[in-house]
Amino acid sequence: MKMHIVLVISLGLLAGILSSLLGVGGGIILVPGMMYLLKIPIKTAIGTSLAIILPTAIIGVYRHGLNGNVNWKVTLLISLGTVTGAYLGVWLNEVLSVETLRKIFVVLLIVMAIKIWRG
Repeated sequence: MKMHIVLVISLGLLAGILSSLLGVGGGIILVPGMMYLLKIPIKTAIGTSLAIILPTAIIGVYRHGLNGNVNWKVTLLISLGTVTGAYLGVWLNEVLSVETLRKIFVVLLIVMAIKIWRG
């Protein structure tokens, strides 16, 4: 891992900038980056991405909160669903094959890209 320290830090920098700039989940950048650049298996990349996103999200929320750019009511309401969804997502991660996870991730990225492109 020492040989890749600049690459690892650069991946983190890119994910931090894009997640705070655009509100995209850092996992959209981190999971493929860890898989293809660092050769980390997808299930480990997903768990590691979630651990990395926590401090990034805290800093991003703090700064956006200072600027008045956080809708706390929407945050609370959506969080009620995301907490349950996170639990179910980890369970699915455990029972689905690596190949199925990879396909789901690719489809998600393609659908998101098309929707963003079309506006």
